[in-house]
Amino acid sequence: MVLISLGSRAPMAPPLRARTPFEGKGIGRRSLLAGAAAFGALGAAGCSIAPPQGKVEGGDLLKRLQDRGVVRLGIASEPPYGFVNKEGEATGEAPAIAKYIFEKLGVPTTTAVPVEFSALIPGLKAQQFDTVAAGMYINPTRCEQVLFADPEYIMLDSFIVPKGNPKGIKSYEDIAKQNLKLSTGEAYAEIGYALGNGVKESNLLILPDQVAGVSAVGSGRVDAFAGTNITVTRAVEGSSKVEATEAFQPYVDGDPMYGAGGFAFGLSEKNLRDAFNKELLKLKKDDFAGLLKLVKPFGFTRDEMTDLTSKELCS
Repeated sequence: MVLISLGSRAPMAPPLRARTPFEGKGIGRRSLLAGAAAFGALGAAGCSIAPPQGKVEGGDLLKRLQDRGVVRLGIASEPPYGFVNKEGEATGEAPAIAKYIFEKLGVPTTTAVPVEFSALIPGLKAQQFDTVAAGMYINPTRCEQVLFADPEYIMLDSFIVPKGNPKGIKSYEDIAKQNLKLSTGEAYAEIGYALGNGVKESNLLILPDQVAGVSAVGSGRVDAFAGTNITVTRAVEGSSKVEATEAFQPYVDGDPMYGAGGFAFGLSEKNLRDAFNKELLKLKKDDFAGLLKLVKPFGFTRDEMTDLTSKELCS
């Protein structure tokens, strides 16, 4: 386990459809855990210490965190959500929010535990860290595994394409219709979006991250890389070979693929989740003024703010 101090202060599965009435509020990003099989295989270590499936208890973790003065954050090394910077410090929108809220809850120090995105939920179950602070998509399948706080953002998708976008790529349907080669990140939800729109699995290249995506598109190995708008936009900055397409909302079978990122807690820790939510709601007051102040340095704007709740997204 690698701990990074912050000081005092995510087999291919089809997409999960978050069928909600919130048309027009944006859509999201972020990975599936590559299906239920991955959940079972990676999560076995945590099963014996987690409450039974679907059982939610009050929990005393908040009091224990206050007593020890430190909370451990599970992050997935993905800018701008949660990552380690050049100085070796963990940062990003989720760690910034965590630092602020946990200080309000009487826990002055945050410590980050970087893991692969697919290991976040299993790591939480195994108590390797106290919360997932990685901008994780909230969807019904994950809601059976963990307790989510309300989302802190909602996001559109974009593609990395060659300069000038010579193939005119604007959607996953464009990729499928032209039989193009698409890449995306390991365990990204964009895998499901692509397959759900008819992209052939043989035309889908899974890469470690968006940095590898810039290289793959720039060298001509693939025609595009799919990711969230904010991730893609940051990845192409300064490149003379690639650019980002205009942000768009993915659909599968006519249904909008809504996705919003939030903190995850163990099923037994409702008290901690509720206390966290209370402070998050305060940050969203006055047109999200407090929340924007924390996340703006990482590229988030008013367009990515949302008043959706975890209850709505989990249903």
